[in-house]
Amino acid sequence: MRNRLKELRARDGYNQTQLAKKAGISRQTVSLIERNEFTPSIRTAVCIARVFNETVESVFIIEEEDL
Repeated sequence: MRNRLKELRARDGYNQTQLAKKAGISRQTVSLIERNEFTPSIRTAVCIARVFNETVESVFIIEEEDL
């Protein structure tokens, strides 16, 4: 699964710490998700998507090999 966190953070002018605070997660978690070293829970994915006013599917892209 790939994600658009870095792109969306840049678009909205957030650093990792700001995104983490808004989503109610740690900065380290944001970093791990961005580097595809951690797959977020559904709850975390929804919280992140809401920060950007996006759908979960537009932030986290599930690729064929993930299925």
